[in-house]
Formats: sequence, C-alpha cells, structure tokens
Amino acid sequence: MASKLFIQSSKSTLIIPNIRNFPTYSAAHTRQIHAHILKTGLLIDNFISSNLISSYVNYRCFNEATIILDNIVKPSSSSYRIITNALSKYNLYHNVLHLFSKMLREAVFDDCFILPVVAKACAGISAIKFGRQLHGFAQVSGCFLDQVVQSSIAHMYVKCGQLSVAHKVFDGIPEPDVVTFSALIAGYARTGNVGIVEGLFCDLEKLGLEPNLVCWNGLIAGFNQSGRYIEAIHVFLDMHLRGCQPDGSSFCSVIAAIADLQLLNVGIQVHSYVIKMGFTTNKWVVSALIDMYGRSACVSRMKQVFEEMGCMEIGSCNALVSALARNGLVNDALALFSQMKNEGVDLNVVSWTSIISCCSQNGKDIEALELFIEMQLAGVKPNAVTIPCVLPACGNIAALMRGKAAHCFSIRRGIVNNVFVGSSLVDMYAKCGKIRDSSLCFYAMPTKNTVSWNAIIGGYAMHGHYKKALEMFDLMIANGHRPNSVTYICLLSACNQKGLVDVGWRYFNSMHKEYGVEPKMEHYACMVSLLSRIGKLEEAYSLIKEMPFEPDACVWGALLSSCRVYKNLQLGEIAAKRLFKLEPKNPGNYVILSNIYASKNMWADVDRVRGLMKKIGLKKNPGCSWIEIKNKVHMLLAGDKAHPQMAQILEKLDELGIEMKKAGLDPKIDYVLQDVEEQDKEQILCGHSEKLAVVFGLLNTPAGFPLRVIKNLRICGDCHAFIKFISSIEGREILVRDTNRFHHFEDGECSCGDHW
Repeated sequence: MASKLFIQSSKSTLIIPNIRNFPTYSAAHTRQIHAHILKTGLLIDNFISSNLISSYVNYRCFNEATIILDNIVKPSSSSYRIITNALSKYNLYHNVLHLFSKMLREAVFDDCFILPVVAKACAGISAIKFGRQLHGFAQVSGCFLDQVVQSSIAHMYVKCGQLSVAHKVFDGIPEPDVVTFSALIAGYARTGNVGIVEGLFCDLEKLGLEPNLVCWNGLIAGFNQSGRYIEAIHVFLDMHLRGCQPDGSSFCSVIAAIADLQLLNVGIQVHSYVIKMGFTTNKWVVSALIDMYGRSACVSRMKQVFEEMGCMEIGSCNALVSALARNGLVNDALALFSQMKNEGVDLNVVSWTSIISCCSQNGKDIEALELFIEMQLAGVKPNAVTIPCVLPACGNIAALMRGKAAHCFSIRRGIVNNVFVGSSLVDMYAKCGKIRDSSLCFYAMPTKNTVSWNAIIGGYAMHGHYKKALEMFDLMIANGHRPNSVTYICLLSACNQKGLVDVGWRYFNSMHKEYGVEPKMEHYACMVSLLSRIGKLEEAYSLIKEMPFEPDACVWGALLSSCRVYKNLQLGEIAAKRLFKLEPKNPGNYVILSNIYASKNMWADVDRVRGLMKKIGLKKNPGCSWIEIKNKVHMLLAGDKAHPQMAQILEKLDELGIEMKKAGLDPKIDYVLQDVEEQDKEQILCGHSEKLAVVFGLLNTPAGFPLRVIKNLRICGDCHAFIKFISSIEGREILVRDTNRFHHFEDGECSCGDHW
C-alpha cells in the first residue's frame, strides 16, 4: 500500500497521499489532493501549502502554484524560492523577476538563496536595469557579503556585456573560484581583448587554481565569436599541451575557427584528434566537420564524415545540405533532402530553410518556391530566416504573386519588421519590376542597415533611375550608414546605365579615400563595362592592364561583351583568349567571339570556334524567358516547338509581324548571326524566347493587363524594337528584365532610351 503523509492541524489529523514521493502521480492527482485540502480548510498551513506548491511546479503548473502562493496570508520565503527555482529551470525569466518584485513588496525576503536565481534571470533576458537594482539591493541587505551572491552578480554583468562592472565585482570577491574566472575570461575573449585575458589567466594560476574544461571552452568560443580565429586555435593547442582533454564543445569551437580561416591541413589534424578521442558520432562535432570541409570545397571528405556517423541525424543532415549548396551541388542536396523525407527524419525549419536557400542560390528558383509551399503543407512554419531565402527566388523569375504571398505571410507572422526580411522585400519588388512597391517597403522599415540601403540603391540602378540611386546614396551617408563594397557596385551600375563616365570615375576614385573601401575585382569590372559600353574600349583595356591584381573572367567578360556590340575584333580576340583559359567550360564566351566573327561575315572563323565548342563538348545556352500568369510561372525556350500553345503563339507573331511591316518597321536581321537566307533569318528572329513570352502573355491575359518577362540573356535589338511596337498597338505596359537591366515598354517607348 502507498505510504501516507500524516498532517496534524489544530483541528484534526488528516491523512493524504505523500505526493512528493510518487512521481507516477499526475497533475490531475495533485489537483484532486488540492481540492481535498480546500474542503478541510488546511490550506492555511504553510507546511502543506509549500508541499502543494512543490508538487504543482514539478508538473509545470505554475499558475496553480502562484494562486496558492497568493492565498497564503503569511507566505514564507521558501515558498517563493520553490517557484522561482522551477521558473528559472524552464527559462521563464520574466516570471522570476515579477515574482521576486512581489516578494519584496510583501516584505517576505529573509534569506540570500533566491538572489543567484534572480541574477541568472536578469542575465537570461539581458535585464541590466533590473540587474543593477538587484546589485544595489544585495549590498543594502548585506547579502552581497555572501560569495555565491557576489559570483552570481559578476556572472550577470558578464552575460549582459557589462565587463568593466563585472570586473569590479570580481575584484571584490575575496577568493574567486575557477567558475567565476572562467565567466570573466570568456567574456573578455568574446570582445577579442587578448591582453586582459592573458592577465586573468596569470591571476588564475597565481591563486593555485587550475583552468578547467569550462574555462578553456569559454576562452576558445569567445575568441571564435570575436573573430580572433588564430587565438582560438592557439588556445586549443595550449589546452592540449597542458593535458586537458577536449570535449565536444571544444572541438566544435576550434573546428569553426579553422573553417573560417580555411586552414584545411590544420582541420585534417584536428579531425584525426576527433577520431582518436571517439567523437566521430557526436552530432555537433560531425556538423562542424562537414561545415569545415564544405568551406574548403573538400566534397569527398565531408560526405565521408557524414557517412561514418552511421545515421540520418537532423543536425548533420542540415549541415551537409548547406555544405553541398555552398559547393554548387544542388542536385546532390535535393537528393539528400528527398532521402531525409523518405527515411522519416523529423525535418525542422532549419532543414527546409537550408534546401530552399540551396535552390534559390543555385538557379533552381521554381523548385525553391515549390519547396516553400511544401514546407507549409508539412506544418513547419517559416521564420525570419526562411523568408529572405525564398524571396530572391521570387525576384529571380519575377514571381510577383508568390513574392506578395510571402510578404503577406511575413505580416501575419509579425516578422515583416525584421531588417533582413524587409531588405529582401525591397530587393524582390525591385527585381519583379515594382520599384514603387520596393520604395514603399524601404521607407516602411523601422530599422535599416547597409544591406537595406544597398537593396534600394541597386533597385533604382536596375530600373535606370540613376538620379534616385545617387540621391539614396547621399541619404544613406546623411543617416550615418557607412557604404561597403556592394554599395559602390550598385552606384557604378547606376552610372553604367546612363554612361556617366565622369561620375563613375569620381565614385571609383573616392571609395577608398573617403570610406576606406578597397576597390575589388567587381568594381574594376563595373568600370570596364562603363567605359566599354560607351565605346571607350581602348581606355577600358588600359584600365585592365593597370589593375593591381590579375583580372578575372568577370572583367574580361565585360570587355568581350562590348567588343561584340562595337564589332571590335582585335580586342575581342584578346579578351576571348583570356576567357578560354579562365573559363574553358563556359559556352557563352565562345558564342560571343563567334558572333563577332559572324558580324564581319568571317564564316570560316565562325565554324572554327563552333568546331572547338563541339570538340570539348560545349553547347550554346538556349535563350530562356519566364512570365508569371495567374500565379503560375511559365518558362519559354528559344525555338521551342513542344509548348502546347506554340501554334497560337506563332500565328499571333505572324499577325504582329505583318502589322510591323505595314508600319514601315522591318525585322532587324543583322541580329541573326548565322550564314542563312534572309527569309530564314526572319524565321529565326521569331523564335527568340522574349518574343514568345510576350506573345504568350498577350494570349493569356485580358486587354491592357501589364506583362512582366525575365530573360536569361541580353535582349537583342530586334526583340527590343518588336516589344516597343507591341506596347503601342496593344496598349500594354511591358516590363522585360534581361541580364543587364529593366526595360519598361509603354506607348512605343522604352525607359532605356535605346541604350542598353
């Protein structure tokens, strides 16, 4: 028979079950006992009340426990301590502070044991104002003489980032223990203050205290968090030399530091140590190793680490998906994600966000949008990290309605004011052709960072609004935000849209002088493009030769593209020759050189280049355009014959072609760089993907409905003239975004002024 708890009151003796000794009892049983006690009127007994409170908090029934406390005429401090300890255990720190305030108002305080719990709560929610008041109360009440209280106050200041105050409290502790030393050392390590850390270590040893594992781990993690990666590695080495064996936390911190520095050889040595110490199945260490090898592009090693773990652990799976994405192995990442689903792995928000980000960053935008929908159907709620991962996919293919849906979701979830969500919305609307909505989102953001300003400046640049882009830069500076390298790329792109060479040079020359931003490869590429696009090819070539580092494919590609526009064979061959070495598998470079030859009717050289492509197994990337209709994104390929509406599209194209000729506008067959008859050239022009997408939009939307098209290549002159004509006779606003900029067609005119 179960034991009983005998309770003697002034009226009678009551026998009730001893609820503290029976873990199989449920909260419901406790409530039954509570009701029985209420009937007998014994709740006024502090001993009974304390036991009942203790039972309730064991089942996390904090409301019931607090109600009992409120009904005790003269509650003891032990009753408060029972509840506050339980609340602190479950990280309900706001409740701890509220209860402690109530305790003081009712003048119940009679011991110091509760103060460390309250200090921990202040640290947990960074309630520094309350923490200072607690510090003052401890001093006034005399509790501050207790070393445990002193240590807890010092810990609180460290956690709240008040290191100078924490140090003063620490200096007042007669015999500080290694735990308090560890907290202060880790705090200073997080700020990267090596000198003070070394001094504290010396003081620790002078007192005859040996640094424990917590101290070493705090030091390694602190240096890692402050960006002092070399120091973190040196501390790990020192720890090893002193005979202190690392644990999983030690390995995770040092591997993260190695990953940031991409010291592969050091990483392999630490990996060997991991194997020796038996941590190859530790999920945190495995995840860190996968990330480290992923950053160093060691795909085979990161896969091996994952396979040796021997199970589909969610954290390691997420790490591998991210590592595969970083190395452009999107198909492998999708296959792994599919395997995770098939094997019943409990996918969390990190899993879904990682694969969505992987697809969005690697050209699988439609898959990213489909995964976002699937994620919600699976009952996993996207968060403030997921939304900035899916919005770029919406922008990449102008999926405006999907982007708006994500915007609405952000509002419903209360994350729209997150600075990263807001910045992504600014970028998405700009890329979908809605620069006004982009601007509204920007001004609605309660807080802005450099990314936000870059997004709106880049948006205006993309739409050819160079004046607004430059104005936003001035406003950014006036608001106290420092520009970074991306800011200047956006500015130079804005200058590029209008051929503002002098303004571009001014920004390029001032970026380091005024804001300490060193010109990178991308900035030189922007200047080469700016000079080349207005025909200053020789000046652009001179800039390339004067660069302080070896030009990359981006720089030579900018020159080659303009050589095609201006039919400069000499510089085109020079640029192409460099590109063939830098990007031997990029078919676009071969096609551009071939087009330069074709523009000069050098058909033998055209055949030679195309033969070279065939020899190394390269094919020309087909023109591709996307258009969103009725919340669905449609993709059309150049020369596509399999599309279900192709017969209607071609019929409509013929009708529009006849109308153009009647208006005196002949097809620009110069843009067909193939050795075929004139009639065949006209037919080839009809198959360009942007034409197909626009006509598809005309056939599937009501009259006057605006059309938005995204093209994976630069729009050709014939298609540009064709869409200008359509915007006039159909009375449509048509937006086409190519690889260079946005073209707003309306009433037979284009926003680019025929300069792109």
